[in-house]
Amino acid sequence: MTVDRDVIEVHEQAPPDEVSRATVVAYAVAAALLVGWFLFGWLVLRQGFVDSVGESAGAGFALLLVVSVVGTVRRSRR
Repeated sequence: MTVDRDVIEVHEQAPPDEVSRATVVAYAVAAALLVGWFLFGWLVLRQGFVDSVGESAGAGFALLLVVSVVGTVRRSRR
């Protein structure tokens, strides 16, 4: 099996996709909201620490799933 070096060189020279400033801001806001949700559950609602961590982690994973699905749909339309 051989490798076509021209194809490899083209892929190595391609610039990486840059992350937009809006995406970074959105991720920072989401992280702040998740930390706020954790603190609200732990300090205000007086849930246990582990329950608050689990609830925040579950919300974070659900958010990541939504972002993944939206990204997949957007890339498939290109």
